[in-house]
Amino acid sequence: MIQSFFNAEIAAAAMPIVLAGLLNTILLSLLVVPLGLLGGLILALLASVRHPLVRWPLMAWVDFFRAFPPLVLLVLLFAGLPFAGLELGGFACVAIAFFLNTGAYYGEILRAGIDSVPSGQIEAARSTGLSRLQAMAYVVLPQAVRNVLPDLMSNTLEVVKLTSLGSVVAVPELLFQARQAQSVTYNPTPIVMAAVIYFLILWPLVRLLSRLENRALAARR
Repeated sequence: MIQSFFNAEIAAAAMPIVLAGLLNTILLSLLVVPLGLLGGLILALLASVRHPLVRWPLMAWVDFFRAFPPLVLLVLLFAGLPFAGLELGGFACVAIAFFLNTGAYYGEILRAGIDSVPSGQIEAARSTGLSRLQAMAYVVLPQAVRNVLPDLMSNTLEVVKLTSLGSVVAVPELLFQARQAQSVTYNPTPIVMAAVIYFLILWPLVRLLSRLENRALAARR
């Protein structure tokens, strides 16, 4: 068991390769999380428009990308777009796929947060001379984000974990590099190393999320 999964000699040899993948995972997370939040914010603001010509296409867009598997979407962009004469790199495909997929989830979370803010807040802000956009930016959104912060954190954790899908399109992130090291060493120790690194990175965020959820639950009481 130790020689197969916890081989110290192989771990030392594979460490530079795995750490290079960790750096790319961090860079990828710093790219796709803001993109998802930006897409979600756009969708949430559009959801405040009650006109049917905006509402129904928006609902169809959100439902489609929430139901569409992100792995299938990623492979479709990477392997399908070249047939249309458009070739994108792995990073670009991951960025677009996550913008579309995670943006739909972030959008629903932010929309729920905006809906949780009493409509009187906007009216009060408008009465002070703020435009509707300013009222949304300075009054509604800060309260909305605070109300759904645990949900935003939970979704962000899922997004970071989903960056491992980048290995499917040859993005040299943590899992891809670990698999490369495994193929050279013929030993699963690099995969175990990647799993441990994921745990060490995400566990503090999980504990922070639990604290936020407990605090939100206590506030409701």
